[in-house]
Amino acid sequence: MKTESIKELLTGEKVLQEVKVKGWIRTFRSNRFIALNDGSTIHNIQCVVDFENTEEEILKQLNTGAAISVTGTLVESQGKGQSVEIQVKELKVLGIANPEEYPIQPKKHSLEFLREKAHLRVRTSTFSAVMRVRSALSFAVHEYFNKNGFYYVNTPVITGSDAEGAGEMFRVSTLDPKNPPLTEENEINYKEDFFGKETNLTVSGQLEAETYAMGLGKVYTFGPTFRAENSNTSRHLAEFWMIEPEVAFLDLDGNMDLAEDFIKYVIKYALDNCKDDLEFLENRLLQEEKTKPQAERSDMTLTEKLHFVLDNNFKRVSYTEAIDILKNSKPNKKKKFNYIIEEWGADLQSEHERFLVEKHFKAPVILFDYPAKIKAFYMRQNDDNKTVRAMDILFPGIGEIVGGSQREERYDVLLDKVKAMGIDEKELWWYLELRKFGTAQHSGFGLGFERLVLFATGMTNIRDVIPFPRTPQNAEF
Repeated sequence: MKTESIKELLTGEKVLQEVKVKGWIRTFRSNRFIALNDGSTIHNIQCVVDFENTEEEILKQLNTGAAISVTGTLVESQGKGQSVEIQVKELKVLGIANPEEYPIQPKKHSLEFLREKAHLRVRTSTFSAVMRVRSALSFAVHEYFNKNGFYYVNTPVITGSDAEGAGEMFRVSTLDPKNPPLTEENEINYKEDFFGKETNLTVSGQLEAETYAMGLGKVYTFGPTFRAENSNTSRHLAEFWMIEPEVAFLDLDGNMDLAEDFIKYVIKYALDNCKDDLEFLENRLLQEEKTKPQAERSDMTLTEKLHFVLDNNFKRVSYTEAIDILKNSKPNKKKKFNYIIEEWGADLQSEHERFLVEKHFKAPVILFDYPAKIKAFYMRQNDDNKTVRAMDILFPGIGEIVGGSQREERYDVLLDKVKAMGIDEKELWWYLELRKFGTAQHSGFGLGFERLVLFATGMTNIRDVIPFPRTPQNAEF
């Protein structure tokens, strides 16, 4: 007999039919009522056990966390809280869960505790909802680009270049760490390493994606990236996923159009296809907000925040204009910002970005034309020789969610910037060579996928929107 999903059964289309379902017990009460969940939906289905005709040994095994198979008749429920239920005819225990050992009991657990049980936390309502939304967003990313003529490119995880120029990279090596081969200068001889050179885990697939954009026109990469930044904040991971489109013959204005259209598409997809999960997460967030001091509470519900992005045109503002707004703002004049804005050239912090979005413009904001000194080497230099064709998209509650730019397509200008930033031009010979053979304007952006999931689910810590977070001093599981 075919096993049905609980999501399918809750539509009620198979009432009075015999059905079979498998899942994990959330609760078992009165020796009669099982709340069963199989991961297909936030909702459980109630299974009513015939106490008198069920072996006592089986009843003892019906504990939270146990995996079971149930066959019975789907009927309209007489109780509150569910429209249908299963009158059980046959029940099999597929895997027991000792209640004295199983840690995910039917009570409220802290998110910190659940991170320690990352292999089991997806069995909770919160994490199953988050991961279903994550899956839907991932699908929407691929669907958007496929519909818009982009080609999916897989860029290397192991690389010899540092796309960001920050040097915060994880080394990849097969050399003996206790006794590595040395050069005459007493330095590690990477020529004897597996790849014959020093290599690292990538911080971005952008540079390689650019090469394919200059042949295929429109490409995107969506894969894991790594930063060896010793940061324990709620917004940083050492391993995370990046969405990076690159488009030939596209200027900065077109890049901003693309980024806004893309973000609105994936958020709308989540709203249309994850209604139950988002409703649960919104209610969870409302309960969490009640425990905060009034001043720290959000002005918007989760759904309102998503529609804030979806229903507003993104306000486009130059960095210079934004600095003037911030310098003259009340929080800056009254020194309520943690980082006071004093002069042009300051690197904006999350508090400044959120002020622009939530208080000043009351809309998502795209800042553009940043000072060259605070941006990466590959961004196109403006004629003023002070700013570059960069853009960041700012969201409520989160600050920057997208960073992008028109790329520097002029060989001489790019070479000068590489030298000025102390980057080894020999490592980027192929990237520079793109500017010699059929060069053209091109643009792209990067969106940290976990930041998007964080925003869409209302979770407050990025470690709770990826299955197995990698952070300083933590590579468990």
